Amino acid sequence: MVMQVLGAALEAVDPYLAVRRALEERDLPVSAEGAVYVLGAGKAGAAMARAAEDALGERIAGGVVIVKEGHAGDVPLKHVEIVEASHPVPDRRGLEAARRLLEMARGAEENDLVLCLISGGGSALLPAPPEGIALADVQQTTSALLRAGATINELNAVRKHLSVLSGGQLARETAPAGVLSLILSDVIGSPLEVIASGPTAPDPTTYRDALLVIERYSLLHSSPTAVLDRLRNGAQGRLPETPKPGDPLFDRVENRVVADNVLALEAAEARAAGLGFDTGIVSSFIEGEAREVGRVLASIGREMARHGRPVGRPGCLLFGGETTVTVRGGGVGGRNSELALGAALALHGEGAGLLVA
Repeated sequence: MVMQVLGAALEAVDPYLAVRRALEERDLPVSAEGAVYVLGAGKAGAAMARAAEDALGERIAGGVVIVKEGHAGDVPLKHVEIVEASHPVPDRRGLEAARRLLEMARGAEENDLVLCLISGGGSALLPAPPEGIALADVQQTTSALLRAGATINELNAVRKHLSVLSGGQLARETAPAGVLSLILSDVIGSPLEVIASGPTAPDPTTYRDALLVIERYSLLHSSPTAVLDRLRNGAQGRLPETPKPGDPLFDRVENRVVADNVLALEAAEARAAGLGFDTGIVSSFIEGEAREVGRVLASIGREMARHGRPVGRPGCLLFGGETTVTVRGGGVGGRNSELALGAALALHGEGAGLLVA
């Protein structure tokens, strides 16, 4: 039964189906003579690009979509180039692909449409450092923030100011063409400016915000000099900021979230209820250190098992969000593994009947 509930959640946010639904639900904002260019980055990019090809066919004049290594899929696409690169720390493959993507964006004309396919992981897969910042500088900074336990919002505030594509700057490069971004959100609350560092969304963060993140995690003395110089120059107004809310640049840009955490939770809840469970979505905003969150979830599960609240038995409580892990030592695994292990340790001795998936 657990797998059926999980399956319903995954089906609701399937990248291929989400993009097909979005493209079939509305007419494209492009004139009859205009071309469609497909640009994108993210771990779900290959399935999203395949959906775009199946829906639009020969209307697509070309495209570049960057995906995580091992996520390109088995069938090559006809109109869109799928490029594999490293995640979560960017590499040279992503850098070269980002350059090709940028060239295609700049070649779009007023009657054309740039269809952007954006999903989780896009920040790392679309490295486009400005002049004076080397890829190695971005790699070092990204790794340090990840190991320090920075949140995705904090990490992206920095990455957007070490890029010429993130933080709404891809939309700037595509002008005067129209832009339709179809977005799979992996971020709590689905803020457009955070998902994949918001390449086509207004950016409310500033150079000063990025510099404060570096300070907050005590990385001033270990960060690359070029990175600190750029953030300080930007904070002092010596560099142009990323485009902000209200910029007329976004008059020809439409950002649409086609799948997110809430959609997955709602589908899981419906399936669980259909299977006879007393269900409840507790929160779609779970954050914090993964092992600690695991202990909290375990305590809620124990309350349900012992006292029948907040739902009765058999019950299915649903949580969504994004935890973080502060790395200590050389272990393996990720956030979900650590959360489940934290819950398992807290549930030790409770006996059968409780499951964290």
